[in-house]
Amino acid sequence: MENVLVIGGGIGGLTAAALLAKENFNVTVLEASNEWGGCAGKFTRGSYLFPAGATLGMGFESGGIHSRVFESLGMPFPHAKPLEEIMQIHFPGGSLSYKKDRKAYLKELEKLFPENMTSIESFFEEVWQIGKEVRSMLGPLPALPPKTVKEWIGAMGSLKPGTARLLPYLHAPFGKLIKKHGLEELQDFLHLLDAQLIDSMQTTAEDCSAVIGAYALSIYHDGAFYVEGGLYQIAEALQKAAENSGAEMLKRKWVTSIKKEGSTFIAADRKGQTWEADHVVCNLPLQSFLNLLDEPLKKQCSSSYKKKAPISQWGTMTLYLAIDENVLPENPPLFAQVLQSDTGDMAEGEHLFLSLSAQGDRIRAPLGIRTMTVSTHTSLDRWKTKEDYDHYKPQLKAKMMKGIKQLFPRIEEGILQELPGAPKAWERFTKRPDGMVGGFPQTLDHALFNSLSHRTGVKNLYLCGDSVFPGAGTVGVSVSGIHVYRSISGKWGGV
Repeated sequence: MENVLVIGGGIGGLTAAALLAKENFNVTVLEASNEWGGCAGKFTRGSYLFPAGATLGMGFESGGIHSRVFESLGMPFPHAKPLEEIMQIHFPGGSLSYKKDRKAYLKELEKLFPENMTSIESFFEEVWQIGKEVRSMLGPLPALPPKTVKEWIGAMGSLKPGTARLLPYLHAPFGKLIKKHGLEELQDFLHLLDAQLIDSMQTTAEDCSAVIGAYALSIYHDGAFYVEGGLYQIAEALQKAAENSGAEMLKRKWVTSIKKEGSTFIAADRKGQTWEADHVVCNLPLQSFLNLLDEPLKKQCSSSYKKKAPISQWGTMTLYLAIDENVLPENPPLFAQVLQSDTGDMAEGEHLFLSLSAQGDRIRAPLGIRTMTVSTHTSLDRWKTKEDYDHYKPQLKAKMMKGIKQLFPRIEEGILQELPGAPKAWERFTKRPDGMVGGFPQTLDHALFNSLSHRTGVKNLYLCGDSVFPGAGTVGVSVSGIHVYRSISGKWGGV
């Protein structure tokens, strides 16, 4: 069987590795860090375990991407527990319980916007219908933009009768839907939409693709999950599946170069160790990927790769807290957003996403203690120099703590451990340049047919992860891993 080298042990690369190993390819996975999972990895401090980044689980419902992958691998995933209350959202105009059930969610919105509910209901009726059509269209997992005859056949075959409903919005921003229903002046409602889209799509309603934005606002109602321990459990389950199928799984192997001699790729790590392969899969940000290639390979890469590489992406500032649960209110939300800005700013501490370990989650903390991860988007331009870093980090940390106290007023009394993670910490942990996270924002310039293909332009060299279609999140990167698996194995059914 042919040799496949996977560089990067994030969930996208591990998905491809596990599926290919099951098909008896000779798979080797090289991960630069000490942990599997990349931005969905974990770290421990004493008796506390902290998810590094991604926390809210998606894709475990029947027919969901993670369910499909684990079913294909013939292994259960027992760690995901469905949520009826997905999260709580607190903002200057009030608070909202984001319910899985659509009718219950509309009732929550009615408490805040009683005079606007006719428009809001018609808005969500259309949004959810678009989301349903997108989900139906993407169900067979077409690879976008299609690059081969098979991929074009797959893309055309994914079209359904209802796909025509998407045509008016394929080249429109999400704001078109908002204006159609007369909601463009309802500022608090817009801030709630922006809060959902910035976390999932890395942009706000004004610039988000209408089709992808509608899908993002629908997917929570298909199912959101608390994963005991954290989303790193997905990565570790995939790693075990790959290893059980014969894959060689190696940590602390930081690849620094890739070249090609004849039909064989040669990758070398920072210590000079080399690996040869017939296929190479890079589970890396686009910028890291291009930096690995020697000049002949780089010249062969798709022009779209080179055009998008300079585009700025978000960084994140994250606080990792271990807390005595006695200072928490009764039945605190496991997931929450806090919006501090009256004007709807969604970065630099004005928007926070909080993830709290469940009371019975003994993987993350001992009895009586909870761990909490709190993150905010931040511009990487604010972290260019040591002076910038030293000046801005305490400021942003203080603003974040102010927001956390809106939800948990007594939290400072119960903090047992506090670990701030600014972009440089993310860079050290994930090896992502400058600590960038989240992939490209899903604007019209980067969504659907304007996404990057997993096909790099170099035969048998592939990219998966949040830089390529369909983008960020554990579901998105898993799909990119499936596309790589299909392209290498030639198997288009199954997953």
